Parts: sequence; C-alpha cells; structure tokens
Amino acid sequence: MPVRQVDSFSKIRADFEHIVGDVVYATMTTVDPEGRPRARVLLPIWQVVDGQLVGWLATYRTPVKVAHLASNPHATLSYWSPAQNTAAVDTVASWISNQDVKDTVWKLYQQGSPPGVGYDPAAYWNGGPHDPMYQVLRLDPWRVQVLWGRDLAAGRPASQWGSPA
Repeated sequence: MPVRQVDSFSKIRADFEHIVGDVVYATMTTVDPEGRPRARVLLPIWQVVDGQLVGWLATYRTPVKVAHLASNPHATLSYWSPAQNTAAVDTVASWISNQDVKDTVWKLYQQGSPPGVGYDPAAYWNGGPHDPMYQVLRLDPWRVQVLWGRDLAAGRPASQWGSPA
C-alpha cells in the first residue's frame, strides 16, 4: 500500500499523539548480533523538541538490550489498537548517562508525555532518578508512520514523515 509522505512531523503529530495516547504500550523490536529480531512490550514516552520528535525509555540495562543495541542501535516501536489504528516509529537508540536528562525523563514519565502515557517510575526504581538500576534510552526517530483503521478500510494510505526507505 502506498504512503502519503509529509515533510514535517508537525503534520502527523496530532494523529501520532492520539494513537499513542490510546494504545500506550508499544512493541519494541531490536536485532541481535546475528540478525535475529526480538520484540518486547514496554512504555516509552515522547516529546517534541525544536520541532523534532524524541522518545525516551525508562528501562533496565539488560544484557540482551545492551548486546542488541551495541550491535545495531536501530529499534522500531509499534503501536496497534483493535480498531486497526497504528503508529510505527523507526529510531536510533542510545543510552543516556547524563543525570540532568535522566531527571527530566523521570518527570516526563510522572506527568505523562503525551498526555495519558506515563507512570510513576518509583514503582520500579525505589531510589528515584538516582537509582543505579534506572537507565534511560533516547530514541531518535528517522521515520514515523501513522494509519487510522478507517483509512485502511477505505483504501487510503498511511501518512509518513522521514525517510521513505
């Protein structure tokens, strides 16, 4: 199915935030050093910084995630609802060690970003944003695609920002 390419994330931002806010949890797929995919369900948060979408993932630094991202930093996050509304985000992921950034991400999770997406990270990291087990991945999208189920049923294309490849 063809896609409708847009030249700015702002043109699909409202659709993206609505779908993400409705679905909340994403399936994140990474690839191991041998080229085999692995998926897991998690809850990233998103914000727009200087017109660009940036994702954040509060997470544990597991051996699997570390090995996958060291071999290939690309990750895809996929959202799907039973209404067939979908959002897919192709990203480059990087570990963040800057404590100020980690503090900011902690607060974004508490307030929800976008609205409806987030949680109190203290439920997982009792030591707060300085807990040594609390790690943050930055997710820099290079492609975002959104498709409403009603558009799929009508044969209308998905909307996509970023690289068409």
